[in-house]
Amino acid sequence: MRIGIASDHGGYTLKTHVIKDLEAKGITVVDYGTDSETSVDYPDFAKKVATGVKEGAVDFGIAMCGTGIGISIAANKIKGIRAALVYDTNTARLAREHNNANIIALGGRTTTPDEAMDIIDAFMQAHFESRHQKRLDKIDDLEKGENGQ
Repeated sequence: MRIGIASDHGGYTLKTHVIKDLEAKGITVVDYGTDSETSVDYPDFAKKVATGVKEGAVDFGIAMCGTGIGISIAANKIKGIRAALVYDTNTARLAREHNNANIIALGGRTTTPDEAMDIIDAFMQAHFESRHQKRLDKIDDLEKGENGQ
């Protein structure tokens, strides 16, 4: 399994903990930055991890900023990305089961390292329930524009 991970400065500290814990589990992590707590713009890093997911370089992505809100909004601007802001194991599980999310977003200032790992584990253990596919198809239609183009 290959997981892409990216953060801005607000998610950097949490990102370093998550990378360490995932690698300890034998999971390959592709770090799309940032590399410090120096202020940066989250859309730049949302684009990097979303592109990695879209192109198949990683199986799914984890995006972090201070709250997870901004980076999830930015990641969702990339066609084919379904980034879900999750804040507990239940929302992580449902993001996968109902929405087939391919990126989860976490708040670096609102989530502890232990909570983050519980959330990530719940997401990884969940599986998409195909009964929700018609809704994903409608989301795809929205990406194409009002007339489906």
